[in-house]
Amino acid sequence: MTDHDLNRQDWLRPLGSTGLTVSAVAIGGGPIGSMPQMFGYDVPAQQAIDLVADILRGPIRVIDTSNGYSDGESERRIGAGIRRVGGLTGGHWIATKVDGRDGNYSGARIRRSVEESMERLGLTHLPLVYLHDPEYALDHGLDSPGGAVDALVSLRDQGVIGHIGVAGGDIAVMNRFLDLEVFEVLLTHNRYSLVDRSAATLIARAAAAGLGVVNAAYLGGGLLANPRGPKSYGYRPAKPATIEAALALECLCKEWGTDLATAALQFSLRDPRIHMSTVGISKPERLAALWRSIQVELPSEFWAAAEDLLPDPENWLEPPA
Repeated sequence: MTDHDLNRQDWLRPLGSTGLTVSAVAIGGGPIGSMPQMFGYDVPAQQAIDLVADILRGPIRVIDTSNGYSDGESERRIGAGIRRVGGLTGGHWIATKVDGRDGNYSGARIRRSVEESMERLGLTHLPLVYLHDPEYALDHGLDSPGGAVDALVSLRDQGVIGHIGVAGGDIAVMNRFLDLEVFEVLLTHNRYSLVDRSAATLIARAAAAGLGVVNAAYLGGGLLANPRGPKSYGYRPAKPATIEAALALECLCKEWGTDLATAALQFSLRDPRIHMSTVGISKPERLAALWRSIQVELPSEFWAAAEDLLPDPENWLEPPA
C-alpha cells in the first residue's frame, strides 16, 4: 500500500512548526519490544522485526519508541527492521524518548540515552527526541541548570537531534514543562479519547502555541479496542462509568456498521489540533485492519450520538479542577 492508496487528503501533514512531515497515524513501539507486564503477552523478536519492516514499506511514516521500552529491546528490534529494508526511505523516520536509568535522570544520562538510542537504531541523527514521563522524576532536577532539559536543548543546538518534545501523562506536569517554552512537540497519552477528555485544554494550549501535538494511546490501553476484555483504562482499573460508556459506544458502532477501535481512531484523526495519532501494535496482520480503519468516514450524526455517551468528568483520568 502507498500514500496514494489512502483516501485521506490530510494523510501527510506538518508536525506543528517543527518542519517535520508526519503521517496522520504513527505506530507506537512499546509492543514491538515486548512488554508482557503491561500488555499481557509476549512478542517474539522475529515477529516484531517483520512488523517493523512492513511498516517501513508502507504509508505510515513514523514509528514512536523509547530508550526505556523493554530495556532498549524496542529500539534494537526497530533497528533490525531498518536494516532489513536497507535503511529509512520514503519519508519514514523514528521518534524516540530519553529515559533515566538506575535512578539517574541527569543531563549526562540524557546524553548517554541519546547515544544508546542511536546505536540500537543504527542512526546517526534523530529527528525528534522527547523527555519521557517527567512526572516520575520531578525530584531529579530535570529543569535545573545542567539538567535533562538543558541537555536536550544543547543536543538540539548542536544538531545531534533535530527537535525536542515532552511526552507524559500528568496534565499539571505537562503544563509545567510547556511553561519552559523550549519544547516543540507535546505527546499526551490516554487522556484524549472517546471516553476521556482530560487533555483537552492542554492540547488546545499546545496547538495555539504552534507545537506539534501527538495523541497516543487513544485506545486507552485496550479498553476501546475490546471493552469486553480486561477492564482497565490508562494502565489502571477502569471506573465503572468508563466501562459502561465503552460498552455503549461498542453498541453504537455496530448500529453504524463500524467497530469501536475504528471510531476511537477516527475521533483522534478528526481533531485538527492533533497532528498525529499513535497506536501500538505487535502483529504484521494488524496493519491491514488499521489501514481500513484509517479510511473510514463517520457522519456527524454518529459523532453527536457518541458525544452523548461521554462519561462525566469525574470519571476521567484527571478531572478538571
